[in-house]
Amino acid sequence: MLINKVEICGVNTAKLPVIPNSKMRELFEAIQQGDTSARPQLINGNLRLVLSVIQRFTNRGEYVDDLFQVGCIGLMKAIDNFDLAQNVKFSTYAVPMIIGEIRRYLRDNNPIRVSRSLRDVAYKALQVRDTLVNKHSREPSVNEIAKELKMPREEVVFALDAIQEPISLFEPIYHDGGDPIFVMDQISDDKNQDLNWLEGIAIKDALRKLSDREKHILTLRFFDGKTQMEVADEIGISQAQVSRLEKAALHHMRKYI
Repeated sequence: MLINKVEICGVNTAKLPVIPNSKMRELFEAIQQGDTSARPQLINGNLRLVLSVIQRFTNRGEYVDDLFQVGCIGLMKAIDNFDLAQNVKFSTYAVPMIIGEIRRYLRDNNPIRVSRSLRDVAYKALQVRDTLVNKHSREPSVNEIAKELKMPREEVVFALDAIQEPISLFEPIYHDGGDPIFVMDQISDDKNQDLNWLEGIAIKDALRKLSDREKHILTLRFFDGKTQMEVADEIGISQAQVSRLEKAALHHMRKYI
């Protein structure tokens, strides 16, 4: 008889053990009493938890074996820092730790380069976040993290945003059995809106109402990006005259826009 199995890092995932909550507590108590054999049992008994977490990262082109190993590091950190005094299930505490470890790995392997100072701020924020999760058994707010770091909230948000892994514009975000909706379908193009198109027509119509000299000055100023002094040198008048003509032309155009 054939047995369906998937091997990751040489581990047959079909044969991974599952530890009940009562046994889990006994093993944590054994660790506190110095039993060195309890930790490996906890790790092996929670590898399925790592498998369930890495499934959400398998579409990023990373090797599953690498993600599994990194997830195991997060699991071991969770085991070493778990507090039995907190009335929370181990899986509730461990999953964010595993996810955080995988996200750090993905950020370190991100092809987009981020400055060291931003990266340092972001990593400090993540460390504080893990500490607060361990302390309060809940996800802290950005304001709480910023307060611990004694930094403005905006700097923390900017640093965390800077190290987020990129996502493809063709990443599907919804599928109901028909055509999928991709990320790019949810992004607006401010440069290609009907309102901007209509405004462009109105500006062109208003420009036609100006004299050739006024039209030339506004073209040099606002389409070619030249200063009033540069315009004055080009058409042979003073900068003050350019300023007066420009203001008069703009005032005249507003009547038609």
